[in-house]
Amino acid sequence: MLSGWWKDLRSKSWLPDLVLIVLAWWAAFWLRFNLTVPQPYRDQALQTTPLALLCMAVGLLLARVPRQSWRYVGLADLRQLAGGVALGALLTTAVVMGSRTQGFPRSVFLISGVLALLALAGARATWRTLAEYTQAQARPAAALQPLLIVGTIDEADQALRTLKGVEGWQVVGIASPRAQDAGRTVQGVRVLGGVDALDQLARAQQAGTVLLASAPGDLARRDVLMRWSGSGLNLLTLPTADELLRPGAATRLRQVRLEDLLGRTPVQLDARGLAALFSGQTVLVTGAGGSIGSELCRQVARLGVARLVCVDVSEYATYRLEQELRQAFPAMEGVYYTANVREPDRLRAIALAHRPGVVLHAAAYKHVPLMETHNEIEALRTNVLGTLHAARVAGEVGAARFVLVSTDKAVNPTNVMGATKRLAEQVVQAVAREFEHTQYVSVRFGNVLGSSGSVVPLFTTQIELGGPVTVTHPEIVRYFMTIPEAAQLVLQAGLMGRSGQIFVLDMGEPVKIVELARLLIRLSGKTEAEVPIAFTGLRPGEKLYEELLADDETTEPTPHPKLRVARVSPPADDVAAAVLAWLAQAGAAPGPADLRGWLHQRVPEYQAQPVRF
Repeated sequence: MLSGWWKDLRSKSWLPDLVLIVLAWWAAFWLRFNLTVPQPYRDQALQTTPLALLCMAVGLLLARVPRQSWRYVGLADLRQLAGGVALGALLTTAVVMGSRTQGFPRSVFLISGVLALLALAGARATWRTLAEYTQAQARPAAALQPLLIVGTIDEADQALRTLKGVEGWQVVGIASPRAQDAGRTVQGVRVLGGVDALDQLARAQQAGTVLLASAPGDLARRDVLMRWSGSGLNLLTLPTADELLRPGAATRLRQVRLEDLLGRTPVQLDARGLAALFSGQTVLVTGAGGSIGSELCRQVARLGVARLVCVDVSEYATYRLEQELRQAFPAMEGVYYTANVREPDRLRAIALAHRPGVVLHAAAYKHVPLMETHNEIEALRTNVLGTLHAARVAGEVGAARFVLVSTDKAVNPTNVMGATKRLAEQVVQAVAREFEHTQYVSVRFGNVLGSSGSVVPLFTTQIELGGPVTVTHPEIVRYFMTIPEAAQLVLQAGLMGRSGQIFVLDMGEPVKIVELARLLIRLSGKTEAEVPIAFTGLRPGEKLYEELLADDETTEPTPHPKLRVARVSPPADDVAAAVLAWLAQAGAAPGPADLRGWLHQRVPEYQAQPVRF
């Protein structure tokens, strides 16, 4: 603390502040006596100036006012300044009155405090105004692109504050969805009209670019997109909070994406608890090169892990992850393995070499139709056997926590992929009984926007080719969340969970896939007339809707609003042994009917659908 005060004392901002404090003190006497100071009071002003200066300086120092940057002063800084001036004025009053200066005019204390606050605040505001004006003059007007903001007054205010750090734009007006906002101004920018006349406002201001300032998932934002996409307007948005952590994100706007329209409120994380769990630890992530696995790596890297051990069967995915993390987190020790979770000895050797405190198991085969025909045994070996190996290795090396990334397709499964993930949950619960010192948790969630193999990349490719966009059924619905949201909730569940628990994520409202397709077509700047939608029929193992809980399950609330705990029947004691025994006798190519029959024995709620070959 003393070193901080010493830096404050050496701050260059002290000199103008001290001069203004002295001027305010004398001006208080001048105003008190009607613009002239009689001789006796002039002597009092001269004698008490050092005391007033010292007391006011102490008040400002205690409020840490010298640490303020005048160039970026804001309301919070002005409130801090007011507190420092008030404290200084009280000290001045106490010291001067304590010195028993006879006949001292007490109103000077109040007048000088008000004048000091006005002078110090005015100096800072003037400095910032001049700095911004100088910066604006240094930019050629031709280099600034006109920008129209769409949003309410509150949303526009936040956008304008953010845009102060974004170069290349000149805000020429605001279009608000609220009629009562018309004609008002925000930070000197006028609300020109409503969203209904957006194209007319843009033409009048010669603005070809529109910034959507509303929050992700806001209906107004979605209406603007559906109405004005393809009209020639370039629709942009600000970076999300998660994107702001990436280099350069704060200096650029970006195109509106699907997750901006389907987004939900940001995830509230127990930052302190997660930092305590991961900071300085060794963390092992399987399936690290996949969509969820790689985001888990990014999230734990931001939490300050000392060593991140990344395991993935794909050489290319591992290479890409290595290049990204080395650049983004140069201080973190990253170790990258191209290994398969189906090989227990190799997985054990990796874990013994690094002794991870936390194991995040994201390795899995997840593509439903692909696993439904010809690859059923592969789904069983990776999703179940791989989970068994990873869970046991975590216990053997003394990991504190093991987290399985599961899926909503494990609930009342109608396909092999979902049944194997449900069996994987049972395996994790069984292994939890073997290693009491390790906390084993499973986390279920639905589809993730933009993940590999999901509908979004497929639809995007089809739109680029001119269509048609293929949807299996007009009534098919799915739950969606963004990749960062899914990864963050996995980490939060891993922190909160007790061994053997299965967490269910709040996935919000389900979305019709055909509506998703329409939004993507609009985002591309095209219409359904240009890119048609075709319905192809349900694929093998596919449901019209997904469930997050089985019919005979109930959930319990947790302290986190987006996490609930599923109460499920305990697995059979022999589940792990049964998996190993059946795979050993099944051989390399078991009959699909035999495999499905055995899966149904282990997962009674699994109802296989007829398979078309």
